[in-house]
Amino acid sequence: MRTVLALAAVLLLSACVSMPTGPGVMVLPGSGKSFDQFRADDMDCRQFASSQVGGTTPDGAAENSGVKSAVIGTAIGAAAGALIGGRGNPAAAGAGVGLLAGSTMGAGAGNQSQYELQRRYDYGYQQCMYARGHKIPGVSSSGAVRRSAAPYAQPATPPPPPGASAPATSAGAIPPPPPGAPPPPPPGVTN
Repeated sequence: MRTVLALAAVLLLSACVSMPTGPGVMVLPGSGKSFDQFRADDMDCRQFASSQVGGTTPDGAAENSGVKSAVIGTAIGAAAGALIGGRGNPAAAGAGVGLLAGSTMGAGAGNQSQYELQRRYDYGYQQCMYARGHKIPGVSSSGAVRRSAAPYAQPATPPPPPGASAPATSAGAIPPPPPGAPPPPPPGVTN
């Protein structure tokens, strides 16, 4: 029975999320590079990126992490069930609860392992392709990250209060001071 439950947990975890076995980022052929050069560099850089993550695929990392969590959860649950005691077979009940809890935690750990491994793979792949003269969208030829500049919009001049006439100024110009004498300077300030 335990073997069936463990196999069911493994199948459930392996079916949760599937990530590609290649790069998850875009790289474009560099200036003056033919598509055949791009394809050859792509294959070499995929091998380089794979070596950077130890040859493990994101799915493999998720599966390993999930299975380990399920096994540990089952063992802890069985031990807790045996210690607590009760009617029937407390170790089996504890193992079932541990398997369920371990599988749930394993799914989360598996997803995190997949994400981290894919991120490391993508970094290695981009570094390799960039070093061979290919383009990474969002990175300039100097290596600086390009951001689209948002145009600055001049704030609109508020409308005049009701009953007042609109000043005859050009758009964006500072209006003249109000008529009359300026206010006196603050005490202790001399001109």
